Amino acid sequence: MATGGKKLWGGRFSGALDPVMNKFNESLSVDQRMWASDIQGSKAYAKALCAAGVITADETNKFKMVWTKFMKNGLKENIHTANERRLTELIGNAGGKLHTGRSRNDQVATDVRLYVKDAIKGLMHQMGELLAVATHLAESNMSLLMPGFTHLQPAQPIRFAHWVMSHVAALQRDVERLSDLTKRVDVLPLGSGALAGHSFGIDRQLLAKELGFARISPNSLDAVCDRDFIVELMFWASMTMVHFSQLSEDLIIYNTLKFVTMADAYSTGSSLMPQKKNPDALELLRGKCGSVIGRLNGFMITLKGLPRSYNKDLQEDKSALFYCIDSMVDCIQIAAGVLATLTPNGGKMRAFLVTEMLATDLAEYLVRRGVPFRETHHVAGAAVRLAEDSNKPLSSLTLAELKSLHSSFEADVMDVWNFDSSVERKNVPGGTSEAAVKGHIDAVKLYLKKEFQL
Repeated sequence: MATGGKKLWGGRFSGALDPVMNKFNESLSVDQRMWASDIQGSKAYAKALCAAGVITADETNKFKMVWTKFMKNGLKENIHTANERRLTELIGNAGGKLHTGRSRNDQVATDVRLYVKDAIKGLMHQMGELLAVATHLAESNMSLLMPGFTHLQPAQPIRFAHWVMSHVAALQRDVERLSDLTKRVDVLPLGSGALAGHSFGIDRQLLAKELGFARISPNSLDAVCDRDFIVELMFWASMTMVHFSQLSEDLIIYNTLKFVTMADAYSTGSSLMPQKKNPDALELLRGKCGSVIGRLNGFMITLKGLPRSYNKDLQEDKSALFYCIDSMVDCIQIAAGVLATLTPNGGKMRAFLVTEMLATDLAEYLVRRGVPFRETHHVAGAAVRLAEDSNKPLSSLTLAELKSLHSSFEADVMDVWNFDSSVERKNVPGGTSEAAVKGHIDAVKLYLKKEFQL
């Protein structure tokens, strides 16, 4: 509504709007949170209108006084029209000049970009703190060994810190992806009008400077309907939630195996079984992943059939966007809390190690004696089968039994059955040796110091 209870677009219409249509059409309940961004955009627009000679300096100053009051007290009504209505109530007909050359199409597009730019700053800070928490968890537990899994089957021994840093690597990509997105959000659509541009020679570069945008949109048709940046942010949220879900799945399994203990703050009990301590925080993180991906999919389907320029379908953007942002704000905080309070159980992890996980090391023993790996792989497999048939651990095979499989085995083959030595042999960048894991940790810490001052 504008002045006198009239719709901004009401001059064309004589009949009243169906109340159901009015409810169907409204977006206030969703858009309300952007009121500060809307005032920020209007302040810059008023300055540009003044520079273009559309409003006077005195009128601009009066606008500023009203907006100062809005910013202090909040704007608890339709953000896209309240500016004009309240300005007109407080300073007279001059308030009606604010919308000159401006459409709700470029106004709302600007509001959303301002809001998203600010949201990204907050999300980046949260993600930086999460990386710092995870890296500290790894650094504090460097000596702990655990089974590494493929296909959920015990595979080779690794450091617990190496497992933690595997998730840090994925989350760091998410941080970099979010940072890269900023440059595509940082484009000013204001001054595009409804779709065809501005008729009053407004200085769009001035607008961009006032609002802190890096550049202006190159095409007015595209500017009012471009929601790529929203899709990208929701994709970022979806990809990050996939990584949270994978982290949660790992920890749910490790919690069941007693490799780790969840803090009470992130667990709940059973209404029937007193002994239960459920990893609900992790299950909720895993569950939220589907909801966030669903919002991305839904909005992309909305976009795929739209003709060029603005269509009201685009009003669906903000409910999906805000859901994703709100979910990420909560999920990042929960993930950081879980990791900050997690207790690794080194004894339980080490007890799960079995010498069959060193079968590759047995094959590599022969490689170091000049036997081709394809042959040594076959020999090690035969050793595993022999141990299984004898119903004993792989490390209990005698030297004579091993020699029956290949003559190159010597007495020092028994040194192979050492989990710490196995882990330390993986001493290449990206490997699970202490030096390699420490190198990864130091690199992330340097990144956090450079990017986040953490």
